[in-house]
Amino acid sequence: MASVDRLKLIIDAVRAAGQIGVAELAERTGASEMTIRRDLETLAGQGVLERYRGGARTLLLRGDEPPFGMRATEGLEIKRRLAAEVAGLIADGESIILDSGTTCLEVARALEHRRLTVFPLSLHAVNALTGAPLLTLLVPGGNPRQGELALTGPLTLASLAALRFDTAILGCCGLTATDGLTAYDLDDAAIKRAAIASSRRVIAVTEAAKLSRTALAFVAPVAALHVVVTDESAAPDDTAALAAAGVTVRRA
Repeated sequence: MASVDRLKLIIDAVRAAGQIGVAELAERTGASEMTIRRDLETLAGQGVLERYRGGARTLLLRGDEPPFGMRATEGLEIKRRLAAEVAGLIADGESIILDSGTTCLEVARALEHRRLTVFPLSLHAVNALTGAPLLTLLVPGGNPRQGELALTGPLTLASLAALRFDTAILGCCGLTATDGLTAYDLDDAAIKRAAIASSRRVIAVTEAAKLSRTALAFVAPVAALHVVVTDESAAPDDTAALAAAGVTVRRA
């Protein structure tokens, strides 16, 4: 079993069981217990789980956003398709705000060789775009959240308020026609609202599963969005409701 597949199986098993032992994980994956222990140390370092002697337990509570390290390995092919679709909506010369999150990180990678001005809202995206030959990189101030490295706080808000952009590219934790765009984190929601206020056009990019989900913190009604980019598995009822609210829906 490939390392990425094994880590995904471990993550799913720990999350489903709440806690699980090394021996059982070794049996499920076909790997040695020594390999499983190394994998658990890696995942613990990413904040995905907590180690205890002989096993691991989940750190996820109901309503929590899964850690960045977990999400970074999930649905990577879909995220890359979404990123390519978003990149096709951006014209050379545009100035854009690029949100935090794993999907927007893939958007950053898709834009790396474009002639753009980019204002990333996470240090992961800043790192991905540093050294891009044609791109002008503007880096906001702020407090990076652990793991996510999303920039939040008054310095980030002040940076957004001082500038005006052609397009904001936003990720989300939930998006429905009824409840609008939502986020798990209150500070993140405030940053997203500021990004919307500073941009002429707003593109939300999300996997289809989030189109039937509502998270804790309200960001904006769907009327604030111009385009939603999602994947081809999106339920027709979900996309029809967004379209009825005046949003252009594109499937990747």
